[in-house]
Formats: sequence, C-alpha cells, structure tokens
Amino acid sequence: MPPTIGRIAALRRYPVKGLSPDDLEAIDVLPGQPIAGDRSFAIENGPSGFDPAAPAFIPKQRFLCLMKNARLAGLATAFDLATSTLTVRRGEDTALTADLSSEDGRAATAAWFTEFMDGELNGPLAVLPAPGGHTFSDTAKGFLSLINHASVTAVGAMVGAAVDPLRFRGNLEIKGFDAWEELDWAGRELVSGEVRMTVVKRTARCAATNVNPATAERDLKIPVTLMKSFGHADCGVYVEVTTPGRLEVGAPIALAAA
Repeated sequence: MPPTIGRIAALRRYPVKGLSPDDLEAIDVLPGQPIAGDRSFAIENGPSGFDPAAPAFIPKQRFLCLMKNARLAGLATAFDLATSTLTVRRGEDTALTADLSSEDGRAATAAWFTEFMDGELNGPLAVLPAPGGHTFSDTAKGFLSLINHASVTAVGAMVGAAVDPLRFRGNLEIKGFDAWEELDWAGRELVSGEVRMTVVKRTARCAATNVNPATAERDLKIPVTLMKSFGHADCGVYVEVTTPGRLEVGAPIALAAA
C-alpha cells in the first residue's frame, strides 16, 4: 500500500513559554534541535530552581503557563528573533515592547507581567533566557510537537464544540491523515522534502487545552473527555528531526513505509 501523503497545515514557534505563537511560512530545521527560538524564554513565577549553568527540565507550573494562568491567552504577543524584541498587545493597544536579550528589557517585562498577573503570583517574576541549546518546552529536548488536524476535529465532535488547533500549541500541524493514526506512529519516520523526522512519543494533554485561545476562558474539558473516552489524554506526538532541511506550509508530508 502506498504511503499516505498529507500536507503541512501550519508551522508555529512559541518564543516565550505560555505566550502566543509566531506563525511561520517556512523554517529550516536541524537534527536533534527544536525550531529555532521555540520556548527560548520563560517567565519564572517565584523561585523555580532553574540553574542556567546546568539547565534541566523544570515543571511548567513553576512558570507562567496556560495550564495555571488562562488570562495569558488574552494577550497577543510577537517576537522578532533577529532583535530579541517582544511585543505585547492588549486589544488594539501595544502594552509592552522589550528587548529580551538585555537585563533591562527582561526586568521591564517582569514588571509588566507582575502587574498583569496580580492575584496569580507565587513570588517574584523573572524572565529567564534558555542557555545554549536548552528549551523551556515540556520535554526539555530538541523535539517538535506535531498536531494532526483530523484528530483535533475528532476532539471537537467529542466535546460538542469547534476546537481550534491552537489549543494544542503545536509546532507542526498536518492534514490529510486519519484521526488518531498518529498515536500509533512511535518509531516511524515522517518525510517532507529533504527533512526526515522520527516520531518519538505521544503527547499527553493538560488543562492548557481547556483554555479558549480567542477568549482566554476555560470553556472545555478536553483532557477529561479524552480520558473518559480512551483511558488516556493523548493527542498529537513529538517528533525529532534526523535529516536537516526546510519545512514549508503547504508542502507534502508522508509517513515512510514501515
């Protein structure tokens, strides 16, 4: 049987953990590395124990994150990778512009979010840059998070509402595959142009997916619904780039023969 050939539906980078993504039309990817600039900053909510000299995985609850801080979804943020400039908008107004490569810029960002997050603080806020090749992703490894649009549509049918793929905060969104088939792809290889990626593991979902990215309201119960229906809360997978190249929105993507 010939392999199913789908398409790349979206590419997204999340420069600051918990904040909104930058949509990409194309991105060059390297073996064993995340998308450049993805989760390269996090906002520490009280002392997290993160040591930049020995960077390691830190649970997301120690940073501002949608799982705990739904109001973050009410902000529209953009990040200029070339200048390390973060822009935060509330409605039509620009609320903050700061250079996260500088101590002054990170301090200004922490001060702004301290006021914005009043009532949800566990201690002083601090903007942490990821040193070296570290990433503040949920895996702390060089993986890309992949979302299958058909599975998202199936989730919507289960909860009785339209579900935006943005709830799942993926780097790589694909279409043209059957719902849930990606959950059986561990160890398999995906190919798009010159890029080859190995599927590493399923992605277990948390309460962040309950937050509506348009309204910042917790209006669905996605992990609970998945658990009741399947006995797990998995939706999407992590992939690791093994052969470098360029990923592009609209480009074909195929599951290599087993």
